[in-house]
Amino acid sequence: MLKKLSVLLLGLSLFASIACANMLNGAGATFPYPIYVKWNKMFADKTGIKVNYQGIGSGGGVQQFSAGVTDFGGSDAPMTDKEIAKAGGNVLHVPTVMGAVVVIYNLPGNPKVKLDGETLADIFQGKIKNWQQVDRSLPDLEIKVCHRSDGSGTTSIFTGYLAKVSLDWASNVGAGKAVAWPTGIGGKGNSGVAGSVKNIKGAIGYVELSYAMTNDLPMASLKNKAGVYVKASLDSTSAAASGALDSKAMKKLVEAGDFRLDLNNAPGKDSYPIVGMTWLLVHKTQNNSAKGQDLVAYLKWALTDGQKYAADLLYAPLPKNIAAKVLEQVDTIKI
Repeated sequence: MLKKLSVLLLGLSLFASIACANMLNGAGATFPYPIYVKWNKMFADKTGIKVNYQGIGSGGGVQQFSAGVTDFGGSDAPMTDKEIAKAGGNVLHVPTVMGAVVVIYNLPGNPKVKLDGETLADIFQGKIKNWQQVDRSLPDLEIKVCHRSDGSGTTSIFTGYLAKVSLDWASNVGAGKAVAWPTGIGGKGNSGVAGSVKNIKGAIGYVELSYAMTNDLPMASLKNKAGVYVKASLDSTSAAASGALDSKAMKKLVEAGDFRLDLNNAPGKDSYPIVGMTWLLVHKTQNNSAKGQDLVAYLKWALTDGQKYAADLLYAPLPKNIAAKVLEQVDTIKI
């Protein structure tokens, strides 16, 4: 009887190991969450390998990845050298797609809103308090600022842009996944900010483009580096990426295999000014061979077949030359 029980337990243990090997767990940025959900289902249908991704914010994603809770992390803000050292100094940033961070608002009649960078910074600092201070044609209504309450890569992209276009913002608030907001109310995740703006008259906030579209929220046109007011779209996101990646500094990073690239405030008359990459964070040396093989297969699929579905959800696919360089890095992962 004991022998049969031992055999049964051994079989269950082996079954659990196999099941575990066919499940990858990740967590992090909500910015790319819609496309990761689509990718994960398609990849599982194709390969039988399940990928579980929880959108908890970039800050939480970096923490869980660094602590070894997840097989990979997700972040819209690249890890700092200090964070990489804390994670064991063995981290590869794998860019997946690019997207726009848009400024959404809730005003009666959905009037068109145009903003330059300094005005936007003053609004989020609480210096501009009424919509008529932005434009006399807008409603006489108090501005209610909505921002992220959690550590967020979307916040990192947004505040990084504000720090580039406003010296006042750069010196008083700064940029990062979490900042000391001078004013406003916090919402968890892109969905939390979108929900707050949708429910508060006079509100303004920032979210990834697909969340604005899903919630049918109007988006402000923003003045870009060329002095042109541009609305976020797939084309203006791609134009920004092309403008940013064409610089010598960016090309040098790509050649060196460092994909922690800043796409904010890119040159070009068609470029939308607030654009960022999002990354999957993986260890260059995998401790679990079976999971490592599954993870590499997932990354390669995402960088090839997966790119075809980016535009459907309003993300810009990686330029082919960048994707090719990233694939070279993925091939160096030790499993």
